[in-house]
Amino acid sequence: MVKNAPLVSIDLVVKNGQDGILVGLRKNEPAKGFWFVPGGRILKEERIAEAFERVVYDELGVKAAFEDGRFLGVVEHLYPNNFTESEDFGTHYVVLVYEIKINETELSPPRNQHSDYKWLSKESVEKEPNVHPYTKAYFDWQR
Repeated sequence: MVKNAPLVSIDLVVKNGQDGILVGLRKNEPAKGFWFVPGGRILKEERIAEAFERVVYDELGVKAAFEDGRFLGVVEHLYPNNFTESEDFGTHYVVLVYEIKINETELSPPRNQHSDYKWLSKESVEKEPNVHPYTKAYFDWQR
C-alpha cells in the first residue's frame, strides 16, 4: 500500500498552557531520529473524527473529543524511504493538521513511536537542529 498510494494521516500540534509545542524523537522511519509532532494514519473505514480521537489517545495517552481540536489545514509530506527503512520506495502522506491544547500533567505518551518527548517554544524550535522541516513548518503557522 505505501509503495502505491498516499496515506492519509493526522498530525497534532499539541500546545500546553505556556504555548509550548510537544515534539517526540522518532524511533521509526520515515523521519527517524528527528523531533516531530505526534500523529498517526487514518485507518480504512475510520471517520476523521474517530481517527482524531484514537490518535490523540494512542499518541498522548489522554482522551479528547474531536471538537477539542482546531483544524489548521492540509499538507503533504514526501519521504524518500518508508517504515521498513527501505529506500526502494518512498512514503507520501496527505496530512490533516489539528491543534489541541492539553494540560501537560495529564499526558502519558507511549514510547513505541518516540523515544523521548519535550516541549519547544516557537523561538527555540529554530535553534534545535534535529526538528524535522515538516514540524518546523507547523511552528511557522503559529506566528
